[in-house]
Amino acid sequence: MALRRAGSTPPAARLLQANKAWHRVRTSMRRSAVDYFRGGGSDWVALGALLLTVPALTFATVVNPLWCAPETLALPVIAGGLLLRPASLLALYAAAAVALIVEAAALAELEDGAGAVTPGTILVVAAVGLSGLLVAQFRSRVGVPWRRGGTMLFDLRERIRVQSKLPALPEGWHREMSLRPAGGQSFSGDFVVAARTGADARTLEVVLTDVSGKGMDAGSRALLLSGAFGGLLGSLPPHEFLPAANGYLLRQDWDEGFATSVHLVLDLDTGDYELYSAGHVPALQRDAGAGTWEEKAADGPLLGVYDGAAFDAVKGSLRRGDVLMLFTDGLVETPERELDEGVDRLTGEADRYVAGGFEGAAWHLIEAVAKDVNDDRALLLICRD
Repeated sequence: MALRRAGSTPPAARLLQANKAWHRVRTSMRRSAVDYFRGGGSDWVALGALLLTVPALTFATVVNPLWCAPETLALPVIAGGLLLRPASLLALYAAAAVALIVEAAALAELEDGAGAVTPGTILVVAAVGLSGLLVAQFRSRVGVPWRRGGTMLFDLRERIRVQSKLPALPEGWHREMSLRPAGGQSFSGDFVVAARTGADARTLEVVLTDVSGKGMDAGSRALLLSGAFGGLLGSLPPHEFLPAANGYLLRQDWDEGFATSVHLVLDLDTGDYELYSAGHVPALQRDAGAGTWEEKAADGPLLGVYDGAAFDAVKGSLRRGDVLMLFTDGLVETPERELDEGVDRLTGEADRYVAGGFEGAAWHLIEAVAKDVNDDRALLLICRD
């Protein structure tokens, strides 16, 4: 048997060591890529690419200033404002300033002055650079990188939609909801939380809330409250929900800390329900037998106004063919239209759907009653077939 030389490594051991080294390299690259995408990694890659872009643009400007004007240096400056940290951005600005000096010296020799660096050119690039620096500083202070800022807002919007999704109802019941933020925005001060509670989940609890303000201004508070209200719903007896929500809102100590809310507790076996209100507009119930609409108004103050508020319920029952509508004031009340007039218009439009059923009616009712209203609008329909 041949003796191995001292210090020699078997091929299998060398292969194992190579595999481990390659695994460490792949892990490090993957972590760096994930950190960079999330905004926690180094921005040296982006900085290096932009620093290479500056001399390339400078060369193109010197060679053909008519097609590549000196103002094109604003392009990497804009990209730097979106991708780089403030410290790295200053290095890019220094490179852009040197490039402008080189271009000014090179283009000054042209007889016709075509593409020359003018004071206006310097002002344009400087203004773009200042705007980029302000954006980078704001992004750094907030801690939300440009690469993830849009994704985060998208996730927030989808979370609101998921929380506002109504649970499936047993056969014989129909429910639908439509939310329309003010100004066509993605965030609204109106939100819904709902859950099937009670024994065998035969009770439907729905809370429709209208936060003070509208659109983006109220969207952040609506997101916070929807999560809190969703956690309270089903965890407390129905008569304790609004007092607990009122206490939570008071503890936030917001400048605009009030909200209106309506809480529906519906027995899916009998159709009996209780309706609690916190300063909310009355609900509307259509009696299929009489063919008329009746207001269901419960007593209760606004949420977040004072501690120890009491909320009394109004009771009712949904029989076969009856319809219950819950909505926010943005749907029926505007500066040019009184509440009663808006309610009459809503019920008149809703009567058109009685014969054919209320499938898809919530969206169409908002379109017909308050399409161009610059306020958050929400409508919830519950029908018993």
